[in-house]
Amino acid sequence: MTAASTRTELGAFLRAARARLAPAELGLAATGRRRTPGLRREEVAAASGVGVSWYSWVEQGRVSASRAVLDAVSATLRLTPDEHAHVLALGGFAAEPITEDGDEVVELLASWPSAPALALDHHFGVLAGNTPSRLLWPDLAPGENLLLRLAQLPGYEQPLYELLLRFRALAQPDDNGVRQVLDELPRLRPDLAHLWRCRAVRRSSSWPVDIEEASTTLHLRCTMLRPHGDDLRTILLGTPRDPATHTWFATHPSLRSS
Repeated sequence: MTAASTRTELGAFLRAARARLAPAELGLAATGRRRTPGLRREEVAAASGVGVSWYSWVEQGRVSASRAVLDAVSATLRLTPDEHAHVLALGGFAAEPITEDGDEVVELLASWPSAPALALDHHFGVLAGNTPSRLLWPDLAPGENLLLRLAQLPGYEQPLYELLLRFRALAQPDDNGVRQVLDELPRLRPDLAHLWRCRAVRRSSSWPVDIEEASTTLHLRCTMLRPHGDDLRTILLGTPRDPATHTWFATHPSLRSS
């Protein structure tokens, strides 16, 4: 989708959400006959703390809305978490990190007790990780971008390159978050200019990778998985490729004590 078509889709989604919400749900008194169902634009704007003209332009696809505006409007329109994430994606922003309270994706990550696994958003921002992933990246926090973190770690050029190829293949070029990541990488690692200039992409969802860790080499097969019906999250799973790697994860003291 182009930037203009994405803004148009965002406006259409907000109009549909506005139409299904009754004034009484915002504590508004009925004021005469309404030509169309749901809330008026000025009512949504006032409840969201946004100017009427600006909100109208957002619905018309004429301007790009800030994250703060989209969060406020989503709250006013009583959007579900999935709908809110969809609005943020259309606006070019990442969804919120996953919390551990009953989240099925976090439970899925925990089902791999001896293989590192991360849940990523569509900008490769970290949403959650399992215990084995924290053995490799103990300081990797929810909300942090995996590509930007790997670019700062010595010896991670191969994993970084492989992920970058998939990132380019999956990304929407007019996405604000995508542009921010691709702009930041050369600033973090100017010595890898040959990677940033390369425009190669790769769509295969599985590839081997070797990681040097504490005087040993871990041999993993990385696989990218999409939970059914979830276009905003990707699971990155590192399955051990040899018995030694499996043993390193399965018998690590941190795992035995967790």
